[in-house]
This record gives sequence, structure tokens and C-alpha cells, in this order.
Amino acid sequence: MGKAAKNKELVTSRVINAPREKIFKAFSNAEHLANWWGPAGFTNTFKVCEFRTGGKWIFTMHGADGADYPNESVFADIKALEHVVIQHISPPHFTLTITLTEQQGKTTVHWCQAFDSADTCAALSKVCIPANEENLDKLVAVVSTLT
Repeated sequence: MGKAAKNKELVTSRVINAPREKIFKAFSNAEHLANWWGPAGFTNTFKVCEFRTGGKWIFTMHGADGADYPNESVFADIKALEHVVIQHISPPHFTLTITLTEQQGKTTVHWCQAFDSADTCAALSKVCIPANEENLDKLVAVVSTLT
């Protein structure tokens, strides 16, 4: 379950019954990523998805209520099968570091969302903590379909 840590960070982890290759494939393939990114009930339209270190990621999340949420990010650092670091440029500003650790065919996905300020983190924690868990739920569903 997600939790606030270090005043500026929201942290969650999930053990997924799949090797890192499948988890990384769900990140590195734009079609897969579009299918699981965001909380329950959200869909995505990607304008740009340059999955490489320094690559741009510009997309719109479409909420279950019909609202659109434009997003602009940069893939700040990617190391295949190990981690993905996303710098969210559009407000609210944060850095999301996702690490993948495999043990006995299962992968721990560790998710650390670091905001610019403790106030921003506190204000968004009630939305982001459950949304991050829902995001991981959707990741599990997509990974289960990959070969």
C-alpha cells in the first residue's frame, strides 16, 4: 500500500508475478503503456512517446468523468529492466522513479513520486496514493496479457 515518506515523497511497491522483461515491455511499448497508465477509469491519448533517456512524453489523460488532463513529461533516465525515471514537467511538478527488482521470477515494482515541496506532496497525497495503487493494478492486468 502506498504511503507518504520524507515529506516530499509518495512511495508504493508491488510484487508482480512476472519477470522484469514483461514489466519493462509494458513501459517501453507505447501501446501497452497507454493501456495501463493512470488510475482506474482513465484512458490516454499519446501525442509523443519517445521512450529513451531524454525523450519527451506528451499525452492527455481522459478521466472517467470526461475531463481531460494534459501531461508533459521527460523520460529523464531509463536503464532497461532496472529503472525508469520520469520528470513530470507540467504541473504538478514531480519526479517519478520506478525500479524493477526480480527475484525468483517475480518482480517488485517500487514507485517513488518526489514532489518539489512537502506542501504539494501533502495536498496531492489523498489523490495520488490511491491513484498510484490503481495504476499498478492496471499494470498487473496488462502484464498478464503479454507473452
